[in-house]
Amino acid sequence: MTALRLTWVQPEDLLGHELRQAEEDGRDTTEIRTRWQTAGGPGTPSRAGASPTPAPPHLRALAVDLLAELARLSSPLKDAEPTDLSMIHTACPTWPPPPESHPARNLDGPTPTGPPQEAAQLPEGGPPPQDASEAPTAPGAEGDPPPSGSCEAPGPQPALWPYLDSSREAAWAPGSGGLPPGSGTGRSGESHLHGLHAAWLGRAVGCLLGKPVEKLPLIAIRDLARATGNWPLNTWFTARGLPAELAAAHPWNRRSAATSLAENIDGMPEDDDLNYPLLNLVLLQRHGRSFTTDQVAQLWLDELPAGRTFTAERVAYRNLLSGIEPPLTARHRNPFREWIGATIRADVHGWTHPGDPAAAAAQAHRDAVLTHTANGVYGAMFIAATIATAAGGRSDVHQCLRTGLRVVPPRSRLAQAVRFGIDTAHKEPHFDQAVDRLHTVYGQYHWVHVLPNTALLAAALTHADGDFTGSICRAVSGGWDTDSNGATAGSIAGLLAGHPGAIPDRWTAPLKNRLTTSVAGFDGIGFDTLAHLTHQEAFRP
Repeated sequence: MTALRLTWVQPEDLLGHELRQAEEDGRDTTEIRTRWQTAGGPGTPSRAGASPTPAPPHLRALAVDLLAELARLSSPLKDAEPTDLSMIHTACPTWPPPPESHPARNLDGPTPTGPPQEAAQLPEGGPPPQDASEAPTAPGAEGDPPPSGSCEAPGPQPALWPYLDSSREAAWAPGSGGLPPGSGTGRSGESHLHGLHAAWLGRAVGCLLGKPVEKLPLIAIRDLARATGNWPLNTWFTARGLPAELAAAHPWNRRSAATSLAENIDGMPEDDDLNYPLLNLVLLQRHGRSFTTDQVAQLWLDELPAGRTFTAERVAYRNLLSGIEPPLTARHRNPFREWIGATIRADVHGWTHPGDPAAAAAQAHRDAVLTHTANGVYGAMFIAATIATAAGGRSDVHQCLRTGLRVVPPRSRLAQAVRFGIDTAHKEPHFDQAVDRLHTVYGQYHWVHVLPNTALLAAALTHADGDFTGSICRAVSGGWDTDSNGATAGSIAGLLAGHPGAIPDRWTAPLKNRLTTSVAGFDGIGFDTLAHLTHQEAFRP
């Protein structure tokens, strides 16, 4: 009988990931790693969530002890990479102020507003170009701090979606014209609604494009696309015409191939990259923008099947069931706390704060700290602020990214990764070469870690210059977490496109305006309806 292997939770598997995490944030693991290896402990599962066979009882007990010892080691990067919101705000001297005529949202106490100053003026897309010879070989190493004044740097009600609250209908009804007086967002009510529709569609399209090649190495993605005449990547992946030997050498993601290739797409299949935005929409419906992290946790326990969680989210879920409360849920035996999970939950926080990136980032922080710390939290804040800026309707993609960086501690590795991605995109006319450079610098990180994926996302959006197809195809063709990067790139590029009609029909038609999900009350929902529901939460009194 085959032994049950639970992914992302077994102590013997967590230890290898925690050793890797510890080394990335500067902790000395030499003695602990030696003890584990001497005892015969297995290495880190390279791409899967569990090693092939369970560890014997003595190794599992040792792994538990060593995880506790690693947790007691202090990181030399802790001052440059805080998790507390007030400390993050303090670290960012150009934290964006709220819109002049749009009062700051109520967050965890007073909203950090920062001084009413303009961001430091930088060249388009980021800091001055860096010579390739100066590219960081150890992204975790701290360089000189940035210039002063710059934050640039290397009782639940059911979620019945067909029901639209008639008392709020005027806020989004087509032709109604405007948002609440003095909103200061730069977009009319109808315009914001259309942008949200395009953003939801874009998130689904980008996710679906990346699904069949998720977990595949970069060379496999390139070979599969080239073999079918789809390189540079410009449309859906397909198995039609694919040589048998190549298909055998680089098999599609087994869970996704049946629903995400050009020949079999029939609506948007379920994916955690869409489940989490749905959950956050329910979160706002139930608790409004003043929700707490505890309420996020309770919503998960009520509505999110444990088996539909992965990496940091699964560990946090396990911790909740063990009686561990937030924010310790993000730290206790959670070596995935700086991976991409919080980032894929951030879109709704940005969508519902058009023109208010600081409030969006602070709201994303309250969500993220359930599962993540430091750079894992910054990834969510960066995306939320970037999307909020795009939702304001007055910025191009480059300004959106620069504004997103203003909520990230400038000495952090996440800020460095974003800067490096933007800079690399400006230097390399061919995106393949930009990707190769990113993989050279960040290739030692796990493929789901937030640093390589955010660097790639920033590079893809910058290189595509706002174009929808270019944004999602670059994000997916760069490898790593292909469906998550495609989803976020599609969300941002769709929002900037401003209207679902601005997205080519070859991308949106196969979705059939239908989303499959395990989030109760939403299965089969249309993206137009999701836009309406999201718009309601953006301007709820």
